Amino acid sequence: MDFQENFLHAVWKYQYFDKTNLQTTNGDPIEIKKIGFHNLHEGPDFLESHIRIYNIDYFGHVEIHRKASEWMTHEHHKDERYNSVILHVVYDEDRAITHKDGTIIPTLELKGKIHLEVLRNFEKLSDGKDEILCGSRIMEIPSIIRFSMLEKSLIERLEAKSAIIDRILKSTKNDWEETSYRWLFLCCGFKTNGDSMLKLAESIPLKTLKKHSERIPSLEALLFGQAGLLPESSLDEFSIYLKKEYDFYQKKYLLKQLVKFEDWKMMGVRPQNFPYQRISQLAMILHKEPNLFASILKYGQTFNQILPIFQIERSNYWQYHYRLGVKAPRKISKNLSKDTINLLLINFVTPLWYGYGKYIQDDTWKEKALDLLQEIGSENNFIIRKFILHGWQAGNAFDSQGMIGLYQEYCKRKKCLDCKIGQNLLKPKKK
Repeated sequence: MDFQENFLHAVWKYQYFDKTNLQTTNGDPIEIKKIGFHNLHEGPDFLESHIRIYNIDYFGHVEIHRKASEWMTHEHHKDERYNSVILHVVYDEDRAITHKDGTIIPTLELKGKIHLEVLRNFEKLSDGKDEILCGSRIMEIPSIIRFSMLEKSLIERLEAKSAIIDRILKSTKNDWEETSYRWLFLCCGFKTNGDSMLKLAESIPLKTLKKHSERIPSLEALLFGQAGLLPESSLDEFSIYLKKEYDFYQKKYLLKQLVKFEDWKMMGVRPQNFPYQRISQLAMILHKEPNLFASILKYGQTFNQILPIFQIERSNYWQYHYRLGVKAPRKISKNLSKDTINLLLINFVTPLWYGYGKYIQDDTWKEKALDLLQEIGSENNFIIRKFILHGWQAGNAFDSQGMIGLYQEYCKRKKCLDCKIGQNLLKPKKK
C-alpha cells in the first residue's frame, strides 16, 4: 500500500491500530499513556509523550517513519533534538536504530496492526479522481465539521495575507497609511499584475501623491508615468496632457521608475481589468480618500459604513476608453461594479483590519474582519463552482474565502490528512 508519512501520523494521533498485547520489536510490552502533542515544526513528530515499557515510565518524544532506516536518511542521528526520542513508530522496521550512546531506540512496528477499515477508508480517499479527492463524499460530513474546516482555512488565509502586510509595514518603518496604500495597489493587481502594482506604489510615496490629491489628472499623470504606461508618441489630447504633466513632476520629484510597459500583463486579461483601468480607479480612490487608512478605521467599521469609501465614479474619459488613446467599443459604466467593490472589501479591507488587529494586539479588529466577510456576498469563481458541483454552497464571502483557502492549501496539494474533512472520512465507524 502506498502512503506518505502523514498517514502514519494520523494513525498514531488517533490510535487507529490494534493495541492488544502491544510490544516493541524486541518483544517488550508497551502501554501508551500519552501520545504527545503533534509537532508541525522542525524536530520530532510528537512531543512530550508518555510511554510505559516493561513497567518503566519514559517521558520524551515520538518519531514516526514509514521505514526505520529513514531515521538515518533524514540525518536525525546528527540532530540533538532527537536524543530525547523514547519511541520510534514505523510501518516497517527494516533496521534497528540506536541513540548516540549505542542503546537501541524502542521501536513499534505498525505493519499488520492498522485497523482494516482505516486502510480501506484511506484507499477510497486517495483513489479519488476529482481535484477535490473527497468531493463525492464531502456532503456526508457533518456541517459543523465542514464549517470548522472552512473557518480554519479562512484564518490561515488571513494570517498569510497579514504576514505580507507586516512585511510591507516593516519596509515603510511602521507607516500604516503608506502600508495600506501599497497593499491597496498590490490587491488591485490581483495575481496577474500584483507584483507590478506593488512596485508602482513603491516607486512613488503616498506623501507625494497627497500633494496632488485634489486633481485626478495630476494623480493619473504621476501613476501612469511611473507605471511606464504613457505613450512616447501622441495618441490623443488627454495622453499628450498626461505626458507633459508627468515629465514636469518626474524632474521635480526626481522620480525613478521601477516598472516598465513590458512588465504589465494584458494578454488574457479582461479589458475592465487592464492596468489602465485599475490605475485610473486607484487615482479616484486616492482623490476621494487621501488618508485611506484613517478613513477605513474611523468610518468603515461596518459594511454599510465602508461601502461609500469605494463608491467612486469614472471620469468621462475612462467611460469611453479601456486604455490610453484607444476607444472602447461601447460606453463603460461610470460606477465600480458591485463585484469589484466586494473584491476590494474582501482582499484589501479584511486582511488590513486583521493585520492591524494583530499588530496592536486587539482581537476586536480581527472579529470585525470576520463579521464583514459574513456581510458580503459569496464570490463566484472556478474554485467555488467546484464545491457547488459537489453540493456544498457558499452563503457569503466568509464561506467562499474559506473554500478558496481549503482548495489551494489542502485539496490542490492533496493534504487530505491535514484536513478535518479528510480526517473524518478516514476514521472507522463507531460500532
